[in-house]
Amino acid sequence: MVYKWCVVPQCTNTTISSPHKLFVSVPTNPKRRKMWLRLARRDPKSILAHTNVFMCEDHFNMEKDTINYLKYKMGFSQKILLADEAVPTKFHCQEDRRSRLPDAGPSREVFFKRQRIDIVTECLRRHSTTTHTESLQNDDMIQEIIEPKELPKTQDKETITDPIITVEKAVQATKKVNTHFRSKAVQTRCQNKSISTSPWKVSTISHFTSPINIKPCHLQPLQSEVVKAVKRNIFLVDEKSDSDISCFESGLLSPFGTTSVKVTDSDSNVTDTKENIEKLQCLKNTLRLIEKKPLMYIGISKECYFLIELLHRHTNINREHILLCLKKIRLNSTFSELEDNFGISLSYASKLFLRNLPIISGFLKPFIVNLDKNLIKRNLPIAFRHNYHNVSCIIDCLEIDIQKPSKTLHQALTWSEYKKGNTVKYLISCTPNGLVNYVSQGFGGRASDVTIVENCNFLDGLQQGTCILADRGFKHLEQILHEKGIKLLRPPSVNAGAKLSKTEVRQTKIIASLRIHIERVIRRVREFHMLKQHSVINTNICRVLDHVIIIACALINLQDSLIK
Repeated sequence: MVYKWCVVPQCTNTTISSPHKLFVSVPTNPKRRKMWLRLARRDPKSILAHTNVFMCEDHFNMEKDTINYLKYKMGFSQKILLADEAVPTKFHCQEDRRSRLPDAGPSREVFFKRQRIDIVTECLRRHSTTTHTESLQNDDMIQEIIEPKELPKTQDKETITDPIITVEKAVQATKKVNTHFRSKAVQTRCQNKSISTSPWKVSTISHFTSPINIKPCHLQPLQSEVVKAVKRNIFLVDEKSDSDISCFESGLLSPFGTTSVKVTDSDSNVTDTKENIEKLQCLKNTLRLIEKKPLMYIGISKECYFLIELLHRHTNINREHILLCLKKIRLNSTFSELEDNFGISLSYASKLFLRNLPIISGFLKPFIVNLDKNLIKRNLPIAFRHNYHNVSCIIDCLEIDIQKPSKTLHQALTWSEYKKGNTVKYLISCTPNGLVNYVSQGFGGRASDVTIVENCNFLDGLQQGTCILADRGFKHLEQILHEKGIKLLRPPSVNAGAKLSKTEVRQTKIIASLRIHIERVIRRVREFHMLKQHSVINTNICRVLDHVIIIACALINLQDSLIK
């Protein structure tokens, strides 16, 4: 089981401490990922964009935020699917947020009750002071209302007014609470738009603590209209914040107010535009460098750079995507480097490479031409013209290192005793003047050279009477070629404990000097860093390795001739 931990600060849930809890993967979309991490109070820059992080189910309403919650609970679905608009809304693990959350528990009721009691007692205290001063001034009026016979003679004037004051307090306090004093917790809409009577005390808001930065306005005389506009704007800010708080208390919004979210969205838009400008600048620099030195970056000479435009017209692939694939083959750049160079995400760069490579190889494959025997004779180098004018092609095998496969069967099939590692093997044929005229499909490193020739369609394209120049490893192929009327020219074999004669040594040197052309072709193939020696191919790229070889050989044929 993969170890997972909740990325929300102050949340201690992990797959070890809470194995029964569900963990939801944070989206890889940059905008949604930033929004999720900011809601969790986690800095998005502290976590890499391609890092897979999780949030536990405590921060979601799983029944509303998921699509198949019931099926998952009943066992009909093995993977839970999150809705597209789902966001984390519960953060009980953070104590400073607990009082503002919609599902805070029974402690909120006690808080509301205590708040109402404080308001009532404050009203009673204020009213008692006002009624006490009025009672002293209207002493004569009180005596007329209350008969002195009903009261004892020892009572003072102040004690006479006490029963009446007590009765009036209860009545007036009730009126005050119902008319003027309203609880902020249950208030949902502010209908009183007068600044002097507003319960939110708009005039006391400081622009230093306001969620929206209110710039100080220096007013000039005779600008009363501007003053009114400024006051109206200030009240609208408070009105929005009041509605946001009321909606939040009813459980309709996330713990962050709407005003603060708008501010962060604007900040994120500014940062996004800066990032887009930087990415565009990097892309322009990359394209400028490729156009300046195409042979070094993509393996195409300046004279043949127009092929990029032809490839774009015939395949409808963007020029930038074509250059990305060719640069990956030529320099074996990591997808992280391509992400920075072309201004795209790492996963998108990988998808582009794997998707467009077969299309590009299909376009470039006609440049690997199987030439006619007569045409080859007309362009024979001087070294072949005297004794080996019948040679039409030179063959050899090329091995490319790959990562160790996970399955034991694949490990055994790709193991090479010659390289002492897991490899993929290809048969390459070139003409005497150095043009590649055949490339086979990939075989496991365990396969011998003869097995590859027998199982590929190389012999089907040869004409009778042709001569093939090969190494000593192809000696078992002589009988098969003889049946098809094809001659094999190779160095003489050496028996155990025997020495070669002078003529055999001389022949070996001559054949080796002619076979050097196929080695030079392979050296050019190795100039593409993805096919370089000890450059291990990733397991995910092995499925397109045949297309990589075809593209490399086609671009070799477009370069300068091997023989000057």
